[in-house]
Amino acid sequence: MPKINLSKNALTILENRYLIKNNKGKVIEKPEDLFRRVAKNIAQADLKYKGKNIKKIEEEFYNLMASLDFLPNSPTLFNAGRKLQQLAACFVLPIDDDISSIFKTLHDAALIHKTGAGTGFNFSKLRPKGDIIESAGLTSGPVSFMKIFDAATEQIKIGGVLRGANMGILNAEHPDIEDFITVKSKENVLTNFNVSVAINDKFIEAVKKNKNYNLINPRTKKAVKKESAKRIFKLICEQAWLNGDPGVVFIDRINEFNPTPNLSAIESTDSCGEQPLLPYESCNLGSINLSNVVKNRIINFEKLKRIIHTSVHFLDNVIDMCNYPLKENKKIVYKNRKIGLGVMGFADMLIKLGIAYDSEKGTKTAEEVMKFISKEASIASMGLASKRGHFPEWKNSAWNRKSKAFKGCHMLLRNATLTTIAPTGTISIIADVSSGIEPLFALSYARRTAEGKTLIYFNEGLKKALKENRLYNDEIIEKINKEGSIQNIQEIPEMSEMQRISEHAQKSKIFDELKKIFVVGSDIAAEWHVRMQAAFQKYVDNGISKTVTLPQDANVKDVEKIFMMAYELGCKGISVYRYGSREGQVIYLSSKRDEQITLSGFLKR
Repeated sequence: MPKINLSKNALTILENRYLIKNNKGKVIEKPEDLFRRVAKNIAQADLKYKGKNIKKIEEEFYNLMASLDFLPNSPTLFNAGRKLQQLAACFVLPIDDDISSIFKTLHDAALIHKTGAGTGFNFSKLRPKGDIIESAGLTSGPVSFMKIFDAATEQIKIGGVLRGANMGILNAEHPDIEDFITVKSKENVLTNFNVSVAINDKFIEAVKKNKNYNLINPRTKKAVKKESAKRIFKLICEQAWLNGDPGVVFIDRINEFNPTPNLSAIESTDSCGEQPLLPYESCNLGSINLSNVVKNRIINFEKLKRIIHTSVHFLDNVIDMCNYPLKENKKIVYKNRKIGLGVMGFADMLIKLGIAYDSEKGTKTAEEVMKFISKEASIASMGLASKRGHFPEWKNSAWNRKSKAFKGCHMLLRNATLTTIAPTGTISIIADVSSGIEPLFALSYARRTAEGKTLIYFNEGLKKALKENRLYNDEIIEKINKEGSIQNIQEIPEMSEMQRISEHAQKSKIFDELKKIFVVGSDIAAEWHVRMQAAFQKYVDNGISKTVTLPQDANVKDVEKIFMMAYELGCKGISVYRYGSREGQVIYLSSKRDEQITLSGFLKR
């Protein structure tokens, strides 16, 4: 049984948010009890398939989490073995162009938020502002209804344990697209929404060729106006530069990889953008801690393989143990049985390997690791399918078509999708590693939690490296606390008179090497952020939550280049955040606690 080694920050998060409390608010559960509760509950699904030795499965699941090799999404940690038993993080709900549909979806979203999960919506079916209503009067348009959804989410957030979050999407062809793009230009508007514009291939071509495109009324399906694609694209980029919203989703590419298009087209993603889903569909996620599979600058692929296979088993069990908020959720989830196995601690992995994040070797490592995860997850899913049966929609799926194209290779999978890269906000705090595939936010920073606690971080890997090379002293630590980075620290600690010049030179060389490895998000050129996301996307079934961090002096042209580069390199969507462009944020340099500056990736989870 592994020893549970939790940081002070991890214990703070667990005690405030995850561990069971009594009626007086006193914590009555220990971290090992939490992992035992979750493992015992999720192992019970094996009984449905006449599994034997459930205790052994429970121990495997317990060890998987207690070692921090893998953690499931927050709703599973919070709800498994408890009254709610709602275990999925990601939901998408449909909205049709009538008042009953709109408010049914609002009701459904409230039920989902109550369980600690996020929701995504595409508002493009709603008729534009000023359009006629059959009964009388004119409609107020999709943006006005988004504000109603936002207000409802705010109230549930106040009353609940986990924060509700939404993704709002509007197609670029909608007549209200300009209002949608600029809706968050003012502070404190749609604070419980991330927003993204759905862009198709035709729109991108129109931008490249500087052509007009049609705005189409969803009620009549007729064009109502011609608009400059380049102007709308620039407006998207200007607003993203201003405060990080909107992002973009490349909707045609998302549907190109829709495994079950016979059921429906994909119109939206979950609240953080990493999980495209069909209407009413949900997905449970879990992340492998890549930092834990490196030792002596070598990736232990055998260990990684074992983690992958147990994780796929765990996540497939979650589907059966989940108490879905809506009957529509359960119906479609059981047809496709989608899971989202991802990673966290990738930046820490690279540091342990001695590889720079912003390098060819960094992106090659990303491809190698994710290709391995994808392959082994498929093998694990096929193994489950042989015992439990393939997902019911397999016959009509893309996997069946691929099996026919490659004779003798029958992709009889248990799960329609297997891999997703989530932002891993709080579970990466529990594991004490970097978030998802993001670079380090800073080498020293503070984070304010939703409960009002302040968590202080200093990168342990850097501290160890400085001590090993006799570079650690109060002066250099003070500079790192101030800067959050070591890139602008020119000098190393002063040497004594007795130390030779050659030793001083050697230490300078070591410090220069540390600068290459210990990079943070704001140190990295935007191009490398995009290239890293594209490297992972090659071997990820679903999407990726990744934010391109830009320096404060970046301009709108930089954002335009990023969005176009993401499209050309095969990403399914992307968002940017210009350093210091938002107020009221939760992560900041620990020496500047009055300056609230952060990555939107942290803000969005």
